[in-house]
Amino acid sequence: MRFYAERPARAFLQLLADVLAIGWVTLCVLVARAAHGVVLRLQEPARALAGAGDSISGAFDGAARTASEVPFVGDDLARALATGTGAGDSLTTAGQEQVETIAAVALGTGVVVVLLGALPVLLVWLPLRLRYARLARSAVAARAVDTDLLALRAIARRPVRQLLAVSPDPAAAWRRDDRGVVRALAALELRSLGLRAPRTPPD
Repeated sequence: MRFYAERPARAFLQLLADVLAIGWVTLCVLVARAAHGVVLRLQEPARALAGAGDSISGAFDGAARTASEVPFVGDDLARALATGTGAGDSLTTAGQEQVETIAAVALGTGVVVVLLGALPVLLVWLPLRLRYARLARSAVAARAVDTDLLALRAIARRPVRQLLAVSPDPAAAWRRDDRGVVRALAALELRSLGLRAPRTPPD
């Protein structure tokens, strides 16, 4: 596929548009990664909470095991201390859930930034570039074998003002095979795509 025009001015504008579009998408991705990292920093308090829960649970669990060895009241003390172990486990679970929630929010934030920033540009720029490549490829293929098809495309696609500048009645001239008008219409279609007219138009 032909993605760039043959005429330098048109090719430069296309290249500039491509660089700007790709640069903007890259910037959106970088901003999304930065936002993702900023949100992930909120996990630190949650990790600290989970760590504190582990510490509390471990401390009460150790105390319960020690208390269970006390004669007569050891079992009662162990059961009482087990409540503290459960509280520590609850803190650990809460901290881990917060870590997972923040990770999901961070991922969602990054995705939203990319979608809102890059997707509109891609939806406009990419179809235009693909459409140009398709039209330019077919025009170059037609240029090599038949100017009549290019002239017909010009009649179908070019503004009336441009067509009248070529001939007062371009459609009639095309039907009667006026080679001068046909070549001029073909050149008009090629020029609209930034392509050069054939040096020796095939007839």
